[in-house]
Amino acid sequence: MPHLNDKQHLPACTTRRKILAAGIAGLAGTTLIKQHDALAANSENVSPPSVISTPARVWGPQAPVPFTPDPDIISYDPSFNKVISWNAPLEQAWRGNVSWLEGPAWSVEGRFLLVSDVTGSSQYRYAEDTHAMSVFRKESYHSNGNTFDNEGRLLTCEHGLRRVIRWEHNGTCTVLADKYQGKRLNSPNDIVVDKNGGIWFTDPDYGDRLWEGHPNEPGVNAPTPDNLTWNLGTELSTELGGAYGQQAHVFYIDPETRELTAVLTENQLAGPNGLCFSPDYKTLYIASSADKAAHPGGGGFRNIYAFDVTGNKLTNQRTFASMTLNGEKLMPDGIKADVMGNIWVGASGSLGLCGVIIYNPAGKMIGRLRMPRTISNLTFGGPERNRLFMTARDSIFTLDVATQGAGLS
Repeated sequence: MPHLNDKQHLPACTTRRKILAAGIAGLAGTTLIKQHDALAANSENVSPPSVISTPARVWGPQAPVPFTPDPDIISYDPSFNKVISWNAPLEQAWRGNVSWLEGPAWSVEGRFLLVSDVTGSSQYRYAEDTHAMSVFRKESYHSNGNTFDNEGRLLTCEHGLRRVIRWEHNGTCTVLADKYQGKRLNSPNDIVVDKNGGIWFTDPDYGDRLWEGHPNEPGVNAPTPDNLTWNLGTELSTELGGAYGQQAHVFYIDPETRELTAVLTENQLAGPNGLCFSPDYKTLYIASSADKAAHPGGGGFRNIYAFDVTGNKLTNQRTFASMTLNGEKLMPDGIKADVMGNIWVGASGSLGLCGVIIYNPAGKMIGRLRMPRTISNLTFGGPERNRLFMTARDSIFTLDVATQGAGLS
C-alpha cells in the first residue's frame, strides 16, 4: 500500500478516506486470518473467556456474542444435561445503582420480577421483556425475602420493622407476624408458602445491622458490639421496629388464624436462611448460613438440611448437602426447587467457586453456574417459568433452562 504522502504514485481519483478504509479493512482481514489460523492450529488448547480466565469474561451490554456451550456452566453428572439448555448462555440482564439485591419473586399475574434492595430499603419491579427496572416501593423498611401466596398477594419480610407483611389486593397492608412470645422478631429473612396456604419463614439474627436494619438492645440473647449504640440516631420507624433480641427460629403462620408457631429453634438449626419445598411439598429444605452450630446436636456449619413435613410439623432432620466444593466450605443463601426435584442454591465463596450449585433430590451435586460474584438469591420466572433469575449485589443475572420452577415463587 502506498504511503499517504506519496501522491505521485496515487491515481487522481483515489482519496485519503478510501485509502484509509482500504488499509483498515486489510489489517482487519489479516488479523482475522491470523486468528483463524491460530485457532485451527491450536484448537485443542483454545477455550472461550470465563469467570476465571485472564482476561476475565465481559458481562453486560458491552459483552461480545456469548459462546455456547457456556464455559461457566459446569456439569458433574449426566442428569444435569436434562435441566440445562446448552445453547443458552448466562447473561447479566440488568445492573444499576442499587446496594444489595435480594428476595426475587416472580409475579404470575403481573409478569414481572420483584426484588428487594435490602440496604437501600426499596423494592423494585424488573420487566424481563424490556429489561427495565422501576421503583415498586420507595421505602420498604429494609425488606428482604418476598413471595406471592396462592391468591397472588405479595408477602414480604422486613428487617427494619422486624415483621412479615402481606399486601392485599385493595392495597392495604396486613401484618402477619411481628412478635413471638411478647418479643419482637429478629430480622425475617426468607419466606415460602405451602400448597394449603401456610406461610413458613426464617428469622435469623444477622439482619440487625446498621446498613440493613438496626442493632439489638444489649441482652443475653442479643449482644450489641461495643462500637454500636443501639438507640442512637434512629428514626421513629426503626425505633418502633423493636430493640429486642431472641433466638433465631423458623416459623409457621396458619393461613386462617394467623397463629405463629415456632417449628425450629436456634439449637436445632443455626442461622436459618433460604428455604424451599420439594415439588410434592413433602420435604422442606432450609439453608444454614451460620459458620458453626449453636448446639452440638443442632444444625449449622453452612449446610442445607432437609425435613419431612406433616402439617406444620418438621421431623427427620438430616443433612442434605454440605456445600463443600474443591475443599472450600461455601455459604448457602437463597434456594429454589425445580419440577424435577433438583435444588438450586445461591452460594457465597471465593471467585471461581461462588455462584449457583445444583443438587439432585438425593443431595448429589450435579452441576454449577460459575458466577463473577456471590449469588444472594434466585427464583424461576418468565411466562413459562423456565428462566432462572439470580440476584447479585447490584445485578440481575439470567439463564434459560430446560426445566421449570416448582410451586410458587
